[in-house]
Amino acid sequence: MVKFKDYYEILGIDRKASADEVKAAYRKLARKYHPDANKNDPKAEEKIKELNEAYEVLKDPEKRSRYDQLGANWKAGDNFKPPPDFSGFSFDFGNLGDIGANKSFSDFFDMLFGQTFGSPQQQKAQGAQTRRHMLDQEADIELSVEELARGTRRTLQLSAPGGKPRTLEVKIPSGLRPGKKVRIPGEGATASGTNTKGDLYLRIKVKPHAYFTIDGDNLVCEIAISPAQAVIGAEALVNTIEGQVKIRIPAGTQNGRMLRLKGKGLPAREGAAGDQLVRTKIVVPSQISDRERELYSELARIEKPPTA
Repeated sequence: MVKFKDYYEILGIDRKASADEVKAAYRKLARKYHPDANKNDPKAEEKIKELNEAYEVLKDPEKRSRYDQLGANWKAGDNFKPPPDFSGFSFDFGNLGDIGANKSFSDFFDMLFGQTFGSPQQQKAQGAQTRRHMLDQEADIELSVEELARGTRRTLQLSAPGGKPRTLEVKIPSGLRPGKKVRIPGEGATASGTNTKGDLYLRIKVKPHAYFTIDGDNLVCEIAISPAQAVIGAEALVNTIEGQVKIRIPAGTQNGRMLRLKGKGLPAREGAAGDQLVRTKIVVPSQISDRERELYSELARIEKPPTA
């Protein structure tokens, strides 16, 4: 089912907002959620698409008027079906302004506007595209951190019409992030009695890892060090997705300090890879030898009390 989108709620404005208020709200939110300013937020790109779609409708008096015919009683997320008398109208792709005709909008947008753009030929092409879009299917695929970083191949078991399973080999490229989707063309549902097929979208999920957590492009891990190592410094081995490397623990390291391994995080499809952040954890031994006890006792006698 297609979900209703409240474009006024998305832009945070009243339904009686002026054209200038619509523009100001859009520009403010577009700056806030621009992907360049939210590189560690995988949801920023989707938020921008949602804002663009809302602005595309509400900035245009004709489209806004059509949208307002639905009334103010719909709630965002409700299942939506256009009223029987909700007739279409046409306008040229040139009216799409700075958003551009090649931008992808939601099923809700397509239901309201998608099959009535431009010339009859454009309308026919748009209608076919919308019907194909309705055949698209989504599924989750769970990867390890290592598979996310390096890419992988998977064999999927899919259900075909009539309940017959089929096998599909897919390639998952490196550089993806949790929540992103991989498009497999032509592997969605098939329209009854035709050869028209939708696409399959695999939504990336990541298995919990015993050592790493993901923070945007960065990998975060923890390293245990002794009180002596924290005080005088040391070298230690740290696991990365490429194998073990040495890291220097600086003298005077406090508990929870973050040490950075440049470029050892998740690879990017474009640009530089993320970093690996190593959080120090000072572990006090619960059992010590007689010699260690002797040395700790001597240290306790001569060391200065810590200051706040």
